[in-house]
Amino acid sequence: MTDILEIAREKALEKGEGLNKDELVQILNIEDERLPELLDLAHQVRIKHCGVDVSLEGIISLKTGGCPEDCHFCSQSGLFESPVRAVTLDINELVEAAKQSEKMGASEFCIVAAVKSPDDRLLDQVGEAIAAINDAVDIEISCSLGTLTREQAQRLKDMGAQRYNHNLETSRSFFPNVVTTHTWEERKQTLDYVREVGMEVCCGGIIGMGESLEQRAEFAAQLAEIDPCEVPMNFLDPRPGTPFADRPLVPLGEGLRAVAAFRLAMPSTTLRFAGGRELSLGDDGTERGLLGGINAIIAGNYLTTLGQQIEKDVDMLNRIDLPIKAL
Repeated sequence: MTDILEIAREKALEKGEGLNKDELVQILNIEDERLPELLDLAHQVRIKHCGVDVSLEGIISLKTGGCPEDCHFCSQSGLFESPVRAVTLDINELVEAAKQSEKMGASEFCIVAAVKSPDDRLLDQVGEAIAAINDAVDIEISCSLGTLTREQAQRLKDMGAQRYNHNLETSRSFFPNVVTTHTWEERKQTLDYVREVGMEVCCGGIIGMGESLEQRAEFAAQLAEIDPCEVPMNFLDPRPGTPFADRPLVPLGEGLRAVAAFRLAMPSTTLRFAGGRELSLGDDGTERGLLGGINAIIAGNYLTTLGQQIEKDVDMLNRIDLPIKAL
């Protein structure tokens, strides 16, 4: 039987082809003593097929809390007794956040709203925000506003949004354990509309919600089939008051195997560290991930949890000699 790292070297590194689900299961089960070798291979794949630059992204929530959906990991749901409650930000605050992101080296800024789907009032507000940010800052703008109709996707494209983030969160088979108020297929439909109107598709999910390693491999393979330009990798940060509040954190080795597996599934995709990396991976694990397949970071604070201060992320990239991507 051919060694799985040799298969990965030939397919992902030499040919730029993603590994299939069965191969990814082998990667996720690789022995501890082979983990450094796996991470080194994933890093070689990312350097060859994505280049050396690391993309930084700022993120801000236009509407935080009070969402009608029941995503079990999320403290923004209005259905759970979690401490996040509905607030809205004004346009000046959004522009200031975009300026701060650009100042620290971010090439992308994402506007997020905790809603099932946007209404006309919210889309008007987002349009106003995009215009104001574009007037003040030279930065790419992406949005994450829940499920969209095709018309809404077109409207966002016309407003100037370059990319749309809509995470599938987990594999199709595990999704009903995470969300019951809408389906995996509904989320996938939004991604289809986004691509149809000419926006870039950004789609990832969360590691560590109780899925098996087989389902984790299934998820990576399903994302590869969708072929997003960018995949945010979150690690579960169990939030008080949510159904997943008592879930354990993803162990460091398991998290790093997931990083490598996602890179080997999608050799040329932007793979972005997002929420939960501080808890599951820590500083050491974050650095190992950046030298093990990751080529982008959400820097600063996340939506409802404190992230790394952006200066700390920039210092880390300088320390391990990885250049920050410019616009």
